Amino acid sequence: MASPVPTGRLLTCEDGGTALALARTLTAPPKDVWAHLTDPARTALWFGPWRGEPGPGATVEVRTAFEEEAGWSPLVIEVCEPPRRLLVATDPAAESWRLEFLLSSGGGRTSVELRHLLPAGPVAGLGETGPGWEYYLDMFTASFAGVPLPSFSAYYPALRGFYEELPRTGG
Repeated sequence: MASPVPTGRLLTCEDGGTALALARTLTAPPKDVWAHLTDPARTALWFGPWRGEPGPGATVEVRTAFEEEAGWSPLVIEVCEPPRRLLVATDPAAESWRLEFLLSSGGGRTSVELRHLLPAGPVAGLGETGPGWEYYLDMFTASFAGVPLPSFSAYYPALRGFYEELPRTGG
């Protein structure tokens, strides 16, 4: 199988931090794409199931279905503005990741941009996280389309070098 083409780029955030941004476009209305992003039965197809009462400020539990030995972990919903924006934070007791999903639409298509928000300071670890987000976004689009899911081995280590170079190139 040929390696996927990496799409990530680095953005400077208003707070001085950096965001690793990746995007995909689907031929569907925003409400359908939003449902695939937020409905636990649908997230189970590409990321993993979640349980709990959702809403801004709420904490739900999520389990990544495609990681070895993954258990249930807290996920804080910071912002939920259907069908345009979702901002979540992973387990605040561990090394928390903040993830923002932005949806935009036009011409019968909806774009989904995933932003992994990084703290201010040196950018590190993109060689591991970048290929992972490429994989999960392609899982998202494949499960949405009902086509076979990709294999992680096509993404890592094949895309590692691209993401390790991003801090030097700026995306």
